[in-house]
Amino acid sequence: MHGATGPSIRRLDSELLLRAYSAGLFPMADTREAEDIYWVEPRQRGVLPPERFHLPRSLAKVLKKNRFRHSRDLAFTAVIRHCAAAGPGREQSWINATILDAYVRLHQQGHAHSIETWDADGRLVGGLYGVRLGGAFFGESMFSLATDASKAALAHLVARLRVGGFRLLDTQFLTAHLARFGAVELRRSQYLAQLAAALEYGGDWHAFDRILGLRYPLGGESEGEGAGAAGTAGAESAGAEGGESAAGRPVVPDDVAPALFLANAGAGFGPPGKSIVQLLSQTS
Repeated sequence: MHGATGPSIRRLDSELLLRAYSAGLFPMADTREAEDIYWVEPRQRGVLPPERFHLPRSLAKVLKKNRFRHSRDLAFTAVIRHCAAAGPGREQSWINATILDAYVRLHQQGHAHSIETWDADGRLVGGLYGVRLGGAFFGESMFSLATDASKAALAHLVARLRVGGFRLLDTQFLTAHLARFGAVELRRSQYLAQLAAALEYGGDWHAFDRILGLRYPLGGESEGEGAGAAGTAGAESAGAEGGESAAGRPVVPDDVAPALFLANAGAGFGPPGKSIVQLLSQTS
């Protein structure tokens, strides 16, 4: 994975990638080391309707105790690298260097987002990432280094999508794990109909922050970011080196994000777990 910015990268055009999502396709690779990608269009598609999300009591208790701290878009590169890394029961990954490079660029252009879960010591212990188009959010992958950390990230995501008026949370495939949170399976024709309807709406990724008075000085606050595919091609990745992306959004180096988060966690930098539970309950 450390060779993701090397000359062997096969650059995946951002505009092509966003158009594929709008048509119901997404890319995968056979292995982490594979050079090629292929396009996937499942006959049966997993979706988790935000309004039907089921919050287990055990997870609600964890969130209310504020065992974790939460953020969004603060450590995107670190999240996707964790999702691609080998772990117990997951020796391989469909996230190769081409995919990593493409989604880091999508994030810098305002189309891809991450949710991060931190422990009390500022360690990144869970998270997820995905792509936003209109009123649809396409969940790509999640990881967990602590019990309930990825579940907490999912709850945060759904609360954010509900408050922002998103119509569709695409999980790609239905798993037993996701089914426990309310995910269902749709036929391809049903999914495409829901996708077309969701793309007609403009989901507000930042509404969640505004109602809680959260501040993300390095998270990108532009209301118009990620509105469409036009103008995204040709942007260069700043990777994990820091600096500024082609879209003018600050890029937080992976080794700076934990310190930055801890320094601001007490000043409304991320949503408390209690607020996540409350918002999920209010919008049920």
